[in-house]
Amino acid sequence: MTLAFTTVSRYRREDVLRILHLQPRQLQRWENSGLVVQKESYSFQDLVELRKLRDLSSKQMNLAKIRDTVEAMRRVAGMQSPLLEADAVRKGSRLVFRHDGAVEDPFSPQLMFDFDGQTVDAHSFAPQQSSSMAQLQEMFLRAVQLEEAGALQPALLQESAALYRQILELNPQHAPACINLGTIHYNQGKFLEAEALYRRATVADGEYALAFFDLGNVLDELHRLPEAIESYQRAIELVPNYADAHYNLALAYERQGERRRALRHWMAYARLDPVGPWASHARGQAKKILGQERLSIIHRGSRPVRSVAG
Repeated sequence: MTLAFTTVSRYRREDVLRILHLQPRQLQRWENSGLVVQKESYSFQDLVELRKLRDLSSKQMNLAKIRDTVEAMRRVAGMQSPLLEADAVRKGSRLVFRHDGAVEDPFSPQLMFDFDGQTVDAHSFAPQQSSSMAQLQEMFLRAVQLEEAGALQPALLQESAALYRQILELNPQHAPACINLGTIHYNQGKFLEAEALYRRATVADGEYALAFFDLGNVLDELHRLPEAIESYQRAIELVPNYADAHYNLALAYERQGERRRALRHWMAYARLDPVGPWASHARGQAKKILGQERLSIIHRGSRPVRSVAG
């Protein structure tokens, strides 16, 4: 399958942060750990690798463990870029890689085969048709590239959506495809379609914090605040330092008139992302709530003082 389209060949640092919804400190942390090289200009392949890192981080994978496993995979499998050449997945507390129908743990000599997303021990392997992970990966990369190019050429966005649907026909549990197709619908104002896809992603991968965050956003748009709050809470349970989830949860609580509950999350956001206009807004809201609470406490605790006749 050959797709012909025009796309951006290089991305600026600020473009990467915007496209992937990353905080500058998060990207810098990956750079400091040695997982990625610090750059001011990124290729599309860099963008895909960073997206994978973002998704792994949203599942609360330890950063040092990701780095050590990637380095081990380079040594054992001879891959230059394991995050690009294979599908990194979490198995319990470990990070393993799906590649050519097999699941490989670079710290274990045992080889496992992967059929329709199910891990099978090599010793119990029976010949059968494996799903083509390589084909799905290639399709997903092309869909992402079309999606990014669709910002300038809307027709390419439709091609991207069609490709995501094709991926989901081949693998209904492909959570990233659910998320990306849901986001296309969300940006088009098709909130019910987006909700269905985000929910599908949460079922496919119950530890995918981004899926619960996006589900919260679309439920908020649908004015279903109690459900949105539950989704944001779940995202934070999975990733306690999820700054954007704290911010949106604080907004939702305020709209429900629950200022005290909002206060905790305004303060959490200001701590996690202390620089910029959003942090200033969060601190302002926290200060306002604290001021209101002090007045309320003084009012409840005050008593009229009786004069005593001499």
